[in-house]
Amino acid sequence: MQLARVIGPVVATRKHAGLKGSALLLVQPLSPAREAVGEPLVAVDAVGAGAGEEVFFVRGREASLPFLPLRVPTDACITGICDHWST
Repeated sequence: MQLARVIGPVVATRKHAGLKGSALLLVQPLSPAREAVGEPLVAVDAVGAGAGEEVFFVRGREASLPFLPLRVPTDACITGICDHWST
């Protein structure tokens, strides 16, 4: 699980049928000090996050688990919104 800040939405004119109804968001991974780490990436939103919110996300096979029993083709998924966190 990693921390990130939502930069904004990603608009796709076409996407896999398994992603129908799911929002795609651009997220910037963060360090525990809330500094940007690495490059932004696209993640499927499973929780209704919005621009500017700090979230946690998973990568790899676990990214498709919130959508079971559907088989969603994703390698990054937002699984929670951070209400508060400190180091």
